[in-house]
Amino acid sequence: MRFLALLLLGPWLLVLGWLYWWHARRGGSEHARFDILVLVAAALAAIACAEAAYAITYGIAGPIWKQVAAALAAYAGFSGVLCVGLLRHAWLRRRRAGARA
Repeated sequence: MRFLALLLLGPWLLVLGWLYWWHARRGGSEHARFDILVLVAAALAAIACAEAAYAITYGIAGPIWKQVAAALAAYAGFSGVLCVGLLRHAWLRRRRAGARA
């Protein structure tokens, strides 16, 4: 039951990961290793955040609220790492555009 939130949230996290990969590749980025690292880090962050939220709410919340907190934390961790990756891509594109001008 500990990772039920990740099991239920998994398909949506896969869609977000695919959208990140598609957006990063669409820009002609040659940093595939960085994108793979971002996706792996996002998955690990989701697992770690879900585990932490479940552990924090253990004993102080009902069974459903432990799963809700774990799902919210997993989503926040995953999205946060993807946002950092997207910000880096935006920064690199802006730097490349400035170098061309």
